[in-house]
Amino acid sequence: MDKPKKIQLVNGEKGNLIRITALNLEGVMRRRLLDLGFVAGALVEVVRKSPLGDPIAFRVSQTTIALRKEESSRIEGELLSNGE
Repeated sequence: MDKPKKIQLVNGEKGNLIRITALNLEGVMRRRLLDLGFVAGALVEVVRKSPLGDPIAFRVSQTTIALRKEESSRIEGELLSNGE
């Protein structure tokens, strides 16, 4: 079996399933995302990308949230499914 590919959430495509490995944010934004379920080991699905790619909608812990590139580029994970 192949080793999961490392990816930043910002680079995910619609339908991708990503397991979070690192949250490289600090302060209030880090706390807010942790409270919403963006924690190490959580599964995140890329739901929708805006036409210009910002913001991007993600589903985590049965909640859908839109993040800007600024935040989603600082969350890293392993690509588990490419949605095909």
